[in-house]
Amino acid sequence: MASQFDASAVAFPSRRSILKTVGVGAAGIASIPLLSACTGSSGPSAGASGSSGLTFGSGSSDDVPKRAYQAVADAFTAKDNKQVTINTVPHNDFQNKINSYLQGSPDDTFTWFAGYRMQYYAEKGLLAPVDDVWESVGANYSDALKKASTGPDGKLYFIPNYNYPWGFFYRKSLWTEKGYEVPETFDALKTLAAKMKSDGIIPIGFADKDGWPAMGTFDYINMRLNGYQFHVDLCAHKESWDQPKVSSVFSTWSELLPFQDPAALGQTWQDAAKALEAKKTGMYLLGSFVTQQFTDPAVLADIEFFPFPEIAMEGRDAVEAPIDGLLLSKKGGDNQTARDFMAFLGTAEGQDAYAKVDSSNIATAKGTDTSKFTALNKSCADVISNAKYISQFFDRDALPAMANNVMIPALQNFIKDGTMDVKNLEAQAKALYAAQ
Repeated sequence: MASQFDASAVAFPSRRSILKTVGVGAAGIASIPLLSACTGSSGPSAGASGSSGLTFGSGSSDDVPKRAYQAVADAFTAKDNKQVTINTVPHNDFQNKINSYLQGSPDDTFTWFAGYRMQYYAEKGLLAPVDDVWESVGANYSDALKKASTGPDGKLYFIPNYNYPWGFFYRKSLWTEKGYEVPETFDALKTLAAKMKSDGIIPIGFADKDGWPAMGTFDYINMRLNGYQFHVDLCAHKESWDQPKVSSVFSTWSELLPFQDPAALGQTWQDAAKALEAKKTGMYLLGSFVTQQFTDPAVLADIEFFPFPEIAMEGRDAVEAPIDGLLLSKKGGDNQTARDFMAFLGTAEGQDAYAKVDSSNIATAKGTDTSKFTALNKSCADVISNAKYISQFFDRDALPAMANNVMIPALQNFIKDGTMDVKNLEAQAKALYAAQ
């Protein structure tokens, strides 16, 4: 998930390191107040920090992930007898003011994303490296996850908790009733959408009030048409925006616009999830976190998903599966208890504590309990494990100002009227990347 970045408050760093095997999200309003709800310390003796505890800043404010992180904190306290003071801030607020937060009085450790969004703050000197933590838990992670956790200076900064694939989610009972079948190609997707529309159902659930969800559709169409590497290079502005490859993404997307929810710009992703639950929409392109909204066990058991269908060269080789986890603030760098907490989350024990409450995501540590995996969990895990390339999310791979100040309004205008000025995108990209 994602939010608008306060671009005016920062000087952009160089992009010496762009992930090649995995890539992170954020959208909102620049006028949101500072994170006054978040507290922290500059040393081990302040507040709850130090030898007896730590402060933990969380942007996981929705009910399910909020309770899940509380479960991790409780399990850590029970194990080490160290206090964890959690400061939870509304998700978009947390991301909107992350720069001011980190330069003020941040918590010791806090929720964030892997990839460039982590590298950005590491290069600004606002994070503390956690190479020592990786020495104790590194064997629990794959090489790809380690690369996603590495900063521009080669040091490790991030402890992965989970990732979640993006795909089309749907209710199996509705599809069985209507005789719908999973589309293998983009043409088949359009044919299915037309059938759903004729049945009086909104074919594709869609919500972009917060600005970031539409990036997932852009990423998938771009990767399916142009390949994973083009996605990475476009985010790094090694490829220009005013070229036929980019124009083809929007012309292809325009073929889906008549089938996407026309109320998209006025609703949040949670609103669109409710429409899917009520069978008002036939399918919904989002991350697996969408299932957090389905509190009725019968509804949850009725949910399945399929990857974005093949369009051209890439087929299903790439999957969008952002990685979420923890970072250590520079101010929290001297707090050994905070490092111990991050190490705990890097174990099967810590991630199992999280997953017992929030089963919508896929744990990243080796040895986690899969015995209670639902059919949907297994499908999500299989899609990730079978992918040749794993991307994060446009606003996690791209320059923050490009993702949020340029792409969010551009995509919202595209959803509104179906037009896109790629020359304008390129002009803005040139100015922003040149200012790094």
